[in-house]
Amino acid sequence: PQIKFDMSVAKTILSQLGGNKFAVMTGAKNFIDTGDGLSMRIGRNKTSSNYLKITLNSMDLYDVRFSRVSLKGGERSVTEYNNVYNDSLVSVFESHTGMYTKLF
Repeated sequence: PQIKFDMSVAKTILSQLGGNKFAVMTGAKNFIDTGDGLSMRIGRNKTSSNYLKITLNSMDLYDVRFSRVSLKGGERSVTEYNNVYNDSLVSVFESHTGMYTKLF
């Protein structure tokens, strides 16, 4: 028997960010489906953030959390944006990190 995972929330978030182009442009990697969201490592940017977690909340909006995660797993310099609409995910990411998610 095959185990089937429902990755619809994580896949939806990644496609709203720009999918594969987003990963290439931002150096994002280590994508993890958190069940109600998506987490990933992000490349070097204007902040000290190297970790991003986007979670679908009870109001059907996203909570976006940028943080610096150390090799031991400690989390610091956390910035959170709550109740973000899906069409604002890219602008929140770009304004926080200074990275573009696509070529113009």
